[in-house]
Amino acid sequence: MQYRDRPSLDRIGRELGVDYVLEGSVRRDADRVRISAQLIQMSDQTHLWSRQYDRELSSLVAVQEEIAQAVADQIQLTLEPGNRAGAPALLSPEGYEAYDLYLKGRYFWNLRTADGFERAVAYFARAAEKDPAYARSYSGLADAYALMSTYDLGSPMELMPKARSAAIRALDLDDRLAEAHTSLALIREQFDWDWKSAEKEFRRAIELGPNYATAHHWYAEFLAFQGRFREALVESERASRLDPLSLIISTDHATIRYFAGQPDRAIDEFRSVLEREPRFLKANMVVWPYLQKGMYSEALAQVEKWRSIADETWSWAAQVCVYERLGRHAEARQALERLERWGRDRPADPMPMLPVAYIGVNEKEKALDSLEKLFRDRSSVIATLKVDPFYDPLREDSRFQNILRRAGLAD
Repeated sequence: MQYRDRPSLDRIGRELGVDYVLEGSVRRDADRVRISAQLIQMSDQTHLWSRQYDRELSSLVAVQEEIAQAVADQIQLTLEPGNRAGAPALLSPEGYEAYDLYLKGRYFWNLRTADGFERAVAYFARAAEKDPAYARSYSGLADAYALMSTYDLGSPMELMPKARSAAIRALDLDDRLAEAHTSLALIREQFDWDWKSAEKEFRRAIELGPNYATAHHWYAEFLAFQGRFREALVESERASRLDPLSLIISTDHATIRYFAGQPDRAIDEFRSVLEREPRFLKANMVVWPYLQKGMYSEALAQVEKWRSIADETWSWAAQVCVYERLGRHAEARQALERLERWGRDRPADPMPMLPVAYIGVNEKEKALDSLEKLFRDRSSVIATLKVDPFYDPLREDSRFQNILRRAGLAD
C-alpha cells in the first residue's frame, strides 16, 4: 500500500531489493471480484506473465492460492512441502469473511497505538465468531492482547492469560501455524521469562513459516534481550528484508543497535523511521541514544515533538531525564511528580517508566523499589534489564542482580 500512488517500477525494485514485481489491480462489485495480475522482471522490465481472474467473493482465498502458484510456476521456483505461501483454503462465505476481518485486524494491530489494538481485538474476535475454526484469528487475538500488555495498556496479569488462551486455541486448531507458535513464544518470553521454551517456539515458527517476518522480528528481540547481539541483528535484518517498509521492524532494529552499544547507528535508523512517519510513537525512543551521546538539545526537541503527538507516560519519563541532564531540575521534578500522581491514581496499572524516571534524577533506591514491583506484576520491561544501557547505574547493586537472576537473565 506504500506504493498505491504508482511510483516507477525501477524505484519499487530498488527500494524492496527484488528481481520481480507482481503488479495488479482488484475491482469489487457486490459479490464478485476481478483481479488482474502481471509479473515483471526488473532487470529489463519484461512482462513475463499476465492473467485476469473473475470470481465470486466466496472463492477469493482460492484465487490467491491460484495466482501464487501460477507465479511460482512461471519463475520456476521450487517450494518445499509445507512451506507454501498463501492463506488456508477457506472457501465458504464464512471463511472469506473471517479472512477479511483478520486482515483488517492486522492492519490496526500494526499501528501500535492504543486505539489500534482495541480495534484489532474487535476485528479478530469477529473473525473468530464468523468462523470458529479459523486459527489465525486466535493468533491475532493473542498478539493483540500480548502487545497491549507490553505497551503498558493494561495489567500483564490480566492481558497475558487472555493472550495465552488465544494462542493455545490457535495451536489446537492448527499446530503447524507459524503465527500461533510465534504468539506463544512472545508470551513465554515477555510474561513467563521462560527463555528456553520461548526459543523453542520461535525456532519452530521459523521452521514452519520462514517468510513470516514477525517471527524473525520477535526472535531478534528475544536474542537481543539476552545480549546475543550478533544473532539478533541477523534475524532483524531478515525480518527487514521480508517486510522492508515495516515501521515497527525498523524501529526495533534501531533499538537493538542501541542495546548493542551502537548509539550512532541507532540514531540514524530511528531518524529514518521518523522521516517516513513522524507520528510513529515508538520511534521516539531515539531520545535514549541522544542522551547516551550527550546530544541534549536534540533530545529536548524530540521530547517536545513526542509530547505534542501523545501525552503519554513514557514521554513524561523522557522529559524527566532530559530536563535533569539540562540542569532544569525543578521542571524535572514537576514531571516526575506528575508520573507519581498518575501511579497513585491508578494503582492497578503498570508503571514501567518509573524506574527510568527515578534513575534520571539519581534516586536509585526508588528505582529499585519500582523494579521490584514491576517484577511482581510480570511487566515486560523486566526482559530488557540485562541490555538496556539506561539501567547501568543499578548494575552493581545486589537487588538489581537478584531481579536479573529471578528473571533468568543473570550471566
